[in-house]
Amino acid sequence: MCGIVGYIGKKQAAPVLLEGLKRLEYRGYDSAGVAVLNPDGGIEIVKAKGRLQVLSDMTDGGKAVKGFCGIGHTRWATHGEPSENNAHPHCNDEKTIAAVHNGIIENYIELKEKLIRRGYTFYSQTDTEVATKLVDYYYKKYGDRLRAISEFALRVRGSYALAVIYKDLPDTIFAIRKDSPMIIGVAGGEAFLASDVPAILNYTRTVYYVDNLQIARLEKGAVTFYNLDREETSMQPVQITWDAEAAEKGGWEHFMLKEIHEQPKVIADTINSAVHDGEIDFTEVGLSDKALKKIKGVVIVGCGSAYHAGVVMQYVIEDLARLPVRVELASEYRYRNPVVNGELVIVISQSGETADSLAAMREAHKNGLKTLAIVNVLGSSIAREADYVFYTKAGPEISVATTKAYSAQLVAGYLLAIKLAKVRKTVSEECGKALLSELCSIPEKVKELLNSKQEIQKFASETMDRSDVFFIGRGTDYAVSIEGSLKLKEISYIHSEAYAAGELKHGTISLIEKGTLVFGVLTQKGLVEKTISNLEETASRGALIAAVASENVSVESTGIKNVFRIPLTDMHFTPSLAVIPLQLFAYYLSVLRGNDVDKPRNLAKSVTVE
Repeated sequence: MCGIVGYIGKKQAAPVLLEGLKRLEYRGYDSAGVAVLNPDGGIEIVKAKGRLQVLSDMTDGGKAVKGFCGIGHTRWATHGEPSENNAHPHCNDEKTIAAVHNGIIENYIELKEKLIRRGYTFYSQTDTEVATKLVDYYYKKYGDRLRAISEFALRVRGSYALAVIYKDLPDTIFAIRKDSPMIIGVAGGEAFLASDVPAILNYTRTVYYVDNLQIARLEKGAVTFYNLDREETSMQPVQITWDAEAAEKGGWEHFMLKEIHEQPKVIADTINSAVHDGEIDFTEVGLSDKALKKIKGVVIVGCGSAYHAGVVMQYVIEDLARLPVRVELASEYRYRNPVVNGELVIVISQSGETADSLAAMREAHKNGLKTLAIVNVLGSSIAREADYVFYTKAGPEISVATTKAYSAQLVAGYLLAIKLAKVRKTVSEECGKALLSELCSIPEKVKELLNSKQEIQKFASETMDRSDVFFIGRGTDYAVSIEGSLKLKEISYIHSEAYAAGELKHGTISLIEKGTLVFGVLTQKGLVEKTISNLEETASRGALIAAVASENVSVESTGIKNVFRIPLTDMHFTPSLAVIPLQLFAYYLSVLRGNDVDKPRNLAKSVTVE
């Protein structure tokens, strides 16, 4: 949530900051601002409510703000309404210090009261102004900038990625993080700071992922790291392998549509990362066959679409590996006191920075459990703290509504399920090979679906005025339904719900009225007839019914006229195909309604606060 950038170098800072902020727009925001150390020795701060374009227009694309060192921010309101006053950067009373901050300072009221008693006044409603003035207080007290940052970290509770500039130190940025992402890049006499890689990828592929409670001092072409005792520490940089074009639209109307069409590649890349010579190899994950054999059960935690991927995994791992599996919302698991029995805890997160998922993983460690992270971002917090890591190969995902990262997570789950089944000998060698062979065919089948998208586009145009949409299914079809419903509500703003089809009669059917759209997912052998029966029950009450169905599902004798077919595959892998029409339906319907598909209202790409 929010986005921070920083720059020191030979270029004018403001245009670089604006370009970086633009590449972080997907994180969600309601206001933006920059602070630049100008040649006259002052700090110039420019802020604006609304889209980044407003700030760009105010500053002539950054050209009107002179200086070679600065920080920028896109804000997603947590404390105080969206306004120019509450936008970052914030400064002290003398305007000699400016700071940007991503995260939430939980004890900011207590700190604010202490600062007021020491003569400070406040112009905003934000916790970030408190953070800025707390750094100012300790700098004035000790005359040591590093110590001011260190004292700040010792006094605040919460999450933060904080970057600070000082009027009397024109070529330096100080930064620190705790539970909120921060990367630093150094190249050719320049230094960059950002919340995520796309902001600086045009300038360098070599980045440092700042550790928790690590202080960084950025200067022209250099960065020095310190611990809270202000002792220098060493850091190893990471090479970013995907190119800058991967984070660009490349001629597509929206990032979401581009990313939907990238799914065949990311599925194949994720499979190929763990399959060598026809065998699943988890050497890079760190999981040996011996470790897999010791697993007594699995707990899967995630948020949003990552949780939905976990629901699919629950069905598949239990069925193939015959292990007890429980899937939980990370925001609930982190506050529970679960009974544990040596389970492997799988934490799923695209960004690897999701606050609730990170906290859930730490809770698992407290209980003595081993953790496996399924993440998409190299060097992210969850990846660094997990015992084992499976990196999905989705590349940068810019649209807030996830598509390709979700598909890559599903594939990671399938691979784990097959590997567990083979190690535990719950499937034969022949069956294991057949499953893997079928899994390797999924990318081509997704391509086939994407090549026939006109049918779903036409249906979206016919149903764009619906105010209520329901998705139903059983087994993994239910898991696909909850993801399809989330995609629709995220970007179309239409009220949408998903239910296990068998639950319709237990209250939900009272919501069905004439014109309600009900989508059924029909891929699970032995369950299809029951779901069709549930769909027809809604039709008899005036609903318009539609279905995503496997090629071998017969609906000719039913009342379902709108059927979107998916190619045949093993029943365990149908979620990877069934979700595609639902992603496309949500996308086309949202476009037809005139919504900002890539940046839906009130949402952020990476939820790094509770």
